Amino acid sequence: MLIADDHALVREGLRKVFELDDAIQLAGDAATACETLFELRRGRVDVVVLDLSMPGCTDVDLIERIVEAYPTLAVLVLTMYADPYIARRALDAGAIGYLTKDISIDLLIEAVHEVAAGRSYVDPTLRAALGCLQANAPQTLEQLSARERQVLLALVRGKALIDIAADLNVAPNTVSTYKSRLMEKLGQGSLSDLVRYSIRHGLAG
Repeated sequence: MLIADDHALVREGLRKVFELDDAIQLAGDAATACETLFELRRGRVDVVVLDLSMPGCTDVDLIERIVEAYPTLAVLVLTMYADPYIARRALDAGAIGYLTKDISIDLLIEAVHEVAAGRSYVDPTLRAALGCLQANAPQTLEQLSARERQVLLALVRGKALIDIAADLNVAPNTVSTYKSRLMEKLGQGSLSDLVRYSIRHGLAG
């Protein structure tokens, strides 16, 4: 198993937790997206416990890159974000599990064993919200790409276009294009309408 988190204290804490279980063998740890991909190329990893906020990659992009390159590897997200919309996007990107960092040690270890066996595992506190999100989501949500959802979430959170562009490493006019495309797909005439629509339909917390 690989631990991927940009905080040294978190990595060390997780290492000590997983060392309590003899069935879990640690292959190493990583602090950035590049380090994560480097460790995976060694071919010694079956499960990666992954933070969403990894330097060098935006949001769920790293999950998509990992799943594309290593389709049999289990990605278990361990993050501070208790947002069902973010969890849905991480799972849609290919993660098999999603946990928040306030989960108990017992549940964390249980989750590792579950995803290692190929079974999905979602933080118990998010399961009901995820179910509601899936049930209430408009059909047009299925039309959005992973990047469009990423831009939508940033817009709902009040980020400026130039800041979103910097986060995604793209030109500001590219983000403007995404915004226009979102408004068209979701049938909204302005940014404020788009934000209200997204919040009303549970597309962002």
